[in-house]
Amino acid sequence: MTEKVPIARTLRIRDQGFDECWLHDQIIADPACLGLGELEPISHERLQPAGGRLDLLLKDPTDDTMYEVEVMLGETDESHIIRTIEYWDNEKRKWPQRQHFAVLVAETITRRFFNVIQLFSHALPIIAIQASLVEANGQMVLHFVKVLDTYEEPEEEGATELETHDEAYWRTKAEWTLDTARALWEAVAPVSGSGSLRYVKNYIALTFDQTNRFWLQKRSGNMSLLEFWLPDDLIPEATALLDQKKISYIRKRDDIRLTIDEQTIRANAALFTEIAALVRKGWER
Repeated sequence: MTEKVPIARTLRIRDQGFDECWLHDQIIADPACLGLGELEPISHERLQPAGGRLDLLLKDPTDDTMYEVEVMLGETDESHIIRTIEYWDNEKRKWPQRQHFAVLVAETITRRFFNVIQLFSHALPIIAIQASLVEANGQMVLHFVKVLDTYEEPEEEGATELETHDEAYWRTKAEWTLDTARALWEAVAPVSGSGSLRYVKNYIALTFDQTNRFWLQKRSGNMSLLEFWLPDDLIPEATALLDQKKISYIRKRDDIRLTIDEQTIRANAALFTEIAALVRKGWER
Protein backbone atom coordinates (compact mmCIF):
# COMPACT_ATOMS: atom_id res chain seq x y z
CA MET A 1 0.00 0.00 0.00
CA THR A 2 1.31 3.42 -0.94
CA GLU A 3 2.42 5.50 2.03
CA LYS A 4 0.07 8.39 2.71
CA VAL A 5 1.59 11.75 1.82
CA PRO A 6 0.49 14.68 4.01
CA ILE A 7 -1.49 17.39 2.26
CA ALA A 8 -0.19 20.91 2.84
CA ARG A 9 -2.29 24.02 3.19
CA THR A 10 -1.37 27.62 2.48
CA LEU A 11 -1.64 30.09 5.36
CA ARG A 12 -1.96 33.86 5.31
CA ILE A 13 1.36 35.18 6.60
CA ARG A 14 -0.18 38.05 8.54
CA ASP A 15 -2.74 35.72 10.14
CA GLN A 16 0.14 33.78 11.71
CA GLY A 17 1.43 36.90 13.47
CA PHE A 18 4.15 37.81 10.96
CA ASP A 19 4.56 41.08 9.03
CA GLU A 20 6.56 42.41 6.09
CA CYS A 21 9.58 43.17 8.30
CA TRP A 22 9.64 39.49 9.29
CA LEU A 23 9.61 38.53 5.61
CA HIS A 24 12.47 40.99 4.96
CA ASP A 25 14.49 39.32 7.71
CA GLN A 26 13.95 35.84 6.25
CA ILE A 27 15.24 36.95 2.85
CA ILE A 28 18.22 38.82 4.33
CA ALA A 29 19.18 35.74 6.36
CA ASP A 30 19.17 33.56 3.23
CA PRO A 31 18.96 35.56 -0.05
CA ALA A 32 19.34 32.34 -2.06
CA CYS A 33 15.78 31.46 -1.01
CA LEU A 34 14.50 33.67 -3.86
CA GLY A 35 15.98 31.31 -6.45
CA LEU A 36 18.12 34.03 -8.06
CA GLY A 37 21.51 32.64 -7.09
CA GLU A 38 23.85 33.07 -4.12
CA LEU A 39 23.11 36.75 -3.58
CA GLU A 40 24.48 39.07 -0.90
CA PRO A 41 22.41 41.67 0.98
CA ILE A 42 23.70 45.22 0.38
CA SER A 43 21.12 47.34 2.19
CA HIS A 44 17.74 47.21 3.89
CA GLU A 45 15.11 49.99 3.76
CA ARG A 46 17.36 52.05 1.48
CA LEU A 47 16.23 55.69 1.38
CA GLN A 48 15.25 56.90 -2.11
CA PRO A 49 15.86 60.41 -3.54
CA ALA A 50 12.17 61.27 -4.05
CA GLY A 51 11.03 59.67 -0.82
CA GLY A 52 10.19 56.12 0.11
CA ARG A 53 12.53 53.24 0.92
CA LEU A 54 13.70 50.32 -1.17
CA ASP A 55 12.94 47.20 0.87
CA LEU A 56 16.04 45.21 -0.10
CA LEU A 57 19.07 45.70 -2.33
CA LEU A 58 20.84 42.45 -3.17
CA LYS A 59 23.93 41.76 -5.27
CA ASP A 60 25.38 38.80 -7.12
CA PRO A 61 29.09 38.85 -6.10
CA THR A 62 30.16 36.94 -9.21
CA ASP A 63 29.22 39.68 -11.67
CA ASP A 64 27.94 42.61 -9.55
CA THR A 65 24.38 42.25 -10.87
CA MET A 66 22.00 44.21 -8.61
CA TYR A 67 18.49 43.16 -7.54
CA GLU A 68 16.10 45.86 -6.31
CA VAL A 69 13.53 43.96 -4.22
CA GLU A 70 10.10 45.24 -3.13
CA VAL A 71 8.27 42.99 -0.66
CA MET A 72 4.56 42.96 0.20
CA LEU A 73 2.05 40.77 1.97
CA GLY A 74 -1.40 40.08 0.58
CA GLU A 75 -2.31 40.74 -3.05
CA THR A 76 -0.29 42.82 -5.49
CA ASP A 77 -1.47 46.33 -6.18
CA GLU A 78 -0.61 49.28 -8.43
CA SER A 79 1.48 51.12 -5.84
CA HIS A 80 3.87 48.24 -5.23
CA ILE A 81 4.40 47.62 -8.93
CA ILE A 82 5.10 51.33 -9.52
CA ARG A 83 7.50 51.48 -6.55
CA THR A 84 9.32 48.36 -7.74
CA ILE A 85 9.99 49.96 -11.13
CA GLU A 86 10.78 53.40 -9.68
CA TYR A 87 13.33 52.07 -7.18
CA TRP A 88 14.91 49.88 -9.87
CA ASP A 89 15.31 52.97 -12.06
CA ASN A 90 16.82 55.00 -9.20
CA GLU A 91 19.49 52.39 -8.45
CA LYS A 92 20.19 51.84 -12.14
CA ARG A 93 20.98 55.54 -12.48
CA LYS A 94 23.39 55.33 -9.54
CA TRP A 95 25.18 52.27 -10.93
CA PRO A 96 24.80 52.50 -14.73
CA GLN A 97 27.64 50.08 -15.47
CA ARG A 98 25.93 47.21 -13.66
CA GLN A 99 23.01 45.04 -14.69
CA HIS A 100 19.87 45.59 -12.59
CA PHE A 101 16.71 43.54 -12.03
CA ALA A 102 13.50 44.80 -10.43
CA VAL A 103 12.07 42.09 -8.17
CA LEU A 104 8.55 42.09 -6.75
CA VAL A 105 7.97 39.57 -3.95
CA ALA A 106 4.29 39.24 -3.10
CA GLU A 107 2.13 36.79 -1.20
CA THR A 108 -0.49 36.68 -3.95
CA ILE A 109 -0.05 37.82 -7.54
CA THR A 110 -3.53 38.17 -8.99
CA ARG A 111 -4.30 37.49 -12.64
CA ARG A 112 -4.92 41.16 -13.36
CA PHE A 113 -1.58 42.33 -12.04
CA PHE A 114 0.24 39.29 -13.35
CA ASN A 115 -0.78 40.46 -16.82
CA VAL A 116 0.39 43.99 -16.04
CA ILE A 117 3.78 42.77 -14.77
CA GLN A 118 4.12 40.51 -17.79
CA LEU A 119 3.63 43.49 -20.11
CA PHE A 120 6.30 45.45 -18.22
CA SER A 121 8.70 42.49 -18.27
CA HIS A 122 9.02 42.65 -22.05
CA ALA A 123 10.45 46.17 -21.80
CA LEU A 124 12.45 46.05 -18.56
CA PRO A 125 13.96 43.31 -16.38
CA ILE A 126 11.27 42.69 -13.76
CA ILE A 127 10.94 39.40 -11.88
CA ALA A 128 7.84 38.34 -9.94
CA ILE A 129 8.20 35.93 -7.01
CA GLN A 130 5.34 34.54 -4.94
CA ALA A 131 5.96 33.96 -1.22
CA SER A 132 3.85 31.32 0.52
CA LEU A 133 3.64 30.11 4.10
CA VAL A 134 2.74 26.43 3.94
CA GLU A 135 1.71 24.14 6.80
CA ALA A 136 2.00 20.35 6.79
CA ASN A 137 1.92 17.98 9.75
CA GLY A 138 1.85 20.94 12.10
CA GLN A 139 5.03 22.51 10.72
CA MET A 140 5.13 25.82 8.84
CA VAL A 141 7.47 26.32 5.88
CA LEU A 142 8.19 29.52 3.96
CA HIS A 143 8.34 28.84 0.23
CA PHE A 144 9.27 31.10 -2.73
CA VAL A 145 8.33 30.45 -6.35
CA LYS A 146 9.50 32.56 -9.30
CA VAL A 147 6.39 33.05 -11.45
CA LEU A 148 7.68 35.50 -14.03
CA ASP A 149 11.10 36.22 -15.53
CA THR A 150 10.80 36.74 -19.28
CA TYR A 151 13.07 39.70 -19.97
CA GLU A 152 15.89 39.28 -22.48
CA GLU A 153 18.51 41.99 -22.96
CA PRO A 154 17.98 43.49 -26.43
CA GLU A 155 20.84 43.24 -28.87
CA GLU A 156 22.01 46.69 -29.92
CA GLU A 157 23.34 47.00 -33.41
CA GLY A 158 26.92 48.16 -33.28
CA ALA A 159 27.06 47.83 -29.49
CA THR A 160 30.41 48.99 -28.11
CA GLU A 161 30.80 45.79 -26.05
CA LEU A 162 31.37 43.92 -29.34
CA GLU A 163 34.18 46.22 -30.48
CA THR A 164 37.10 44.06 -31.60
CA HIS A 165 40.36 44.60 -29.73
CA ASP A 166 43.65 42.76 -29.39
CA GLU A 167 45.98 41.22 -26.83
CA ALA A 168 47.76 44.53 -26.23
CA TYR A 169 44.45 46.17 -25.28
CA TRP A 170 43.72 43.47 -22.69
CA ARG A 171 47.30 43.55 -21.43
CA THR A 172 46.57 47.13 -20.40
CA LYS A 173 42.91 46.64 -19.39
CA ALA A 174 43.28 43.55 -17.19
CA GLU A 175 46.49 41.58 -17.61
CA TRP A 176 45.34 38.99 -15.09
CA THR A 177 42.24 38.16 -17.16
CA LEU A 178 44.40 37.74 -20.25
CA ASP A 179 46.73 35.38 -18.35
CA THR A 180 43.72 33.45 -17.03
CA ALA A 181 42.34 33.12 -20.56
CA ARG A 182 45.66 31.75 -21.81
CA ALA A 183 45.83 29.23 -18.95
CA LEU A 184 42.28 28.10 -19.73
CA TRP A 185 43.17 27.83 -23.42
CA GLU A 186 46.02 25.45 -22.60
CA ALA A 187 43.64 23.26 -20.59
CA VAL A 188 40.73 23.10 -23.04
CA ALA A 189 42.41 23.19 -26.46
CA PRO A 190 43.40 19.47 -26.45
CA VAL A 191 39.73 18.40 -26.42
CA SER A 192 38.04 21.42 -28.00
CA GLY A 193 39.95 21.33 -31.27
CA SER A 194 41.30 24.21 -33.32
CA GLY A 195 40.10 27.63 -32.31
CA SER A 196 41.24 31.05 -31.17
CA LEU A 197 41.08 33.67 -28.47
CA ARG A 198 38.71 36.48 -29.39
CA TYR A 199 39.29 39.87 -27.80
CA VAL A 200 36.38 42.32 -27.53
CA LYS A 201 35.83 45.34 -25.29
CA ASN A 202 34.19 43.64 -22.31
CA TYR A 203 35.36 40.03 -22.47
CA ILE A 204 37.79 37.51 -23.90
CA ALA A 205 36.16 34.54 -25.59
CA LEU A 206 37.57 31.10 -26.35
CA THR A 207 36.14 30.39 -29.78
CA PHE A 208 35.82 26.91 -31.24
CA ASP A 209 33.87 25.79 -34.28
CA GLN A 210 33.49 29.52 -35.11
CA THR A 211 31.42 30.06 -31.94
CA ASN A 212 32.27 31.50 -28.51
CA ARG A 213 32.35 28.58 -26.04
CA PHE A 214 33.93 30.19 -22.95
CA TRP A 215 33.84 33.83 -21.83
CA LEU A 216 36.08 35.66 -19.37
CA GLN A 217 35.41 39.11 -17.90
CA LYS A 218 37.66 41.03 -15.55
CA ARG A 219 36.86 41.28 -11.86
CA SER A 220 38.63 43.07 -9.02
CA GLY A 221 41.35 41.49 -6.92
CA ASN A 222 43.05 39.88 -9.96
CA MET A 223 40.05 37.61 -10.43
CA SER A 224 37.98 36.92 -13.56
CA LEU A 225 34.44 35.75 -14.21
CA LEU A 226 34.36 32.57 -16.32
CA GLU A 227 31.12 31.57 -18.04
CA PHE A 228 30.25 28.62 -20.27
CA TRP A 229 27.07 27.03 -21.62
CA LEU A 230 25.90 23.43 -21.28
CA PRO A 231 22.66 21.56 -22.08
CA ASP A 232 20.52 20.89 -19.01
CA ASP A 233 21.34 17.19 -18.87
CA LEU A 234 25.11 17.80 -18.83
CA ILE A 235 25.10 20.49 -16.13
CA PRO A 236 24.91 18.01 -13.18
CA GLU A 237 28.04 16.25 -14.43
CA ALA A 238 29.93 19.55 -14.68
CA THR A 239 28.80 20.77 -11.26
CA ALA A 240 29.78 17.43 -9.72
CA LEU A 241 33.31 17.92 -11.08
CA LEU A 242 33.47 21.41 -9.60
CA ASP A 243 32.07 20.19 -6.27
CA GLN A 244 34.77 17.53 -6.05
CA LYS A 245 37.42 20.25 -6.28
CA LYS A 246 35.47 22.56 -3.96
CA ILE A 247 35.33 25.28 -6.61
CA SER A 248 32.37 27.60 -6.08
CA TYR A 249 30.04 28.36 -8.99
CA ILE A 250 26.67 29.88 -9.84
CA ARG A 251 24.20 28.26 -12.21
CA LYS A 252 22.06 30.73 -14.17
CA ARG A 253 19.53 29.12 -16.45
CA ASP A 254 21.63 26.96 -18.79
CA ASP A 255 25.09 28.32 -18.08
CA ILE A 256 27.65 28.08 -15.28
CA ARG A 257 29.62 31.01 -13.88
CA LEU A 258 32.58 30.96 -11.54
CA THR A 259 35.04 33.53 -10.26
CA ILE A 260 38.49 32.22 -11.08
CA ASP A 261 42.16 33.13 -11.48
CA GLU A 262 45.12 31.78 -13.44
CA GLN A 263 46.55 29.86 -10.48
CA THR A 264 43.29 27.95 -9.86
CA ILE A 265 43.02 26.96 -13.51
CA ARG A 266 46.63 25.73 -13.69
CA ALA A 267 46.22 23.80 -10.44
CA ASN A 268 43.07 22.13 -11.81
CA ALA A 269 43.95 21.81 -15.49
CA ALA A 270 42.61 18.25 -15.73
CA LEU A 271 39.26 19.41 -14.32
CA PHE A 272 38.89 22.12 -16.96
CA THR A 273 39.88 19.64 -19.66
CA GLU A 274 36.98 17.43 -18.54
CA ILE A 275 34.60 20.40 -18.52
CA ALA A 276 35.75 21.33 -22.04
CA ALA A 277 34.90 17.80 -23.16
CA LEU A 278 31.37 18.27 -21.80
CA VAL A 279 31.05 21.64 -23.53
CA ARG A 280 32.11 20.07 -26.81
CA LYS A 281 29.70 17.20 -26.31
CA GLY A 282 26.96 19.78 -25.89
CA TRP A 283 27.67 21.76 -29.05
CA GLU A 284 28.15 18.66 -31.23
CA ARG A 285 24.59 17.47 -30.65
